[in-house]
Amino acid sequence: MKKNQWPRLLAALLLPLTVGGLSAWLTGSFSEAYQSVYKPLLSPPGWVFPVVWTALYLLMGYASYLVWTSDAPDGEKKGAFTLYAVQLFFNFVWPLLFFRWRLFWIAFVWLVLLWVLILLTKRRFDGIDRRSGLCLAPYLVWVTFAAYLNLGVSLLN
Repeated sequence: MKKNQWPRLLAALLLPLTVGGLSAWLTGSFSEAYQSVYKPLLSPPGWVFPVVWTALYLLMGYASYLVWTSDAPDGEKKGAFTLYAVQLFFNFVWPLLFFRWRLFWIAFVWLVLLWVLILLTKRRFDGIDRRSGLCLAPYLVWVTFAAYLNLGVSLLN
């Protein structure tokens, strides 16, 4: 990586970390909310979520950096980043719906929409830099698992 690319990498990594951190802060006590609901089988312990989400936010940031620094036409990048921003917004709102306001069914529908947005973003990123699309694959898998958990909580509570 060229020396002058470090500020872009740092900005790309900090954006999703900030979105996730702000959402977590606004959500309040995640562990209390998580412990207070009936959960489906395969529900991980609460400490797993911040670890996984931190890794996913870093991968998202790196994926966006790869797109940002690519030689793709600006219009192509703009379309990819528009989807990226929309999915980050959906990602930001989901914990508020689920944990803060306990709107489990609305959160589930929101999460399905987030999954679609991630898939569309992944495809756009893939078309610009294959590595960036690969970076979003674990995010898509995790949100699939989160949808299972969300649905389970919706049915059990």
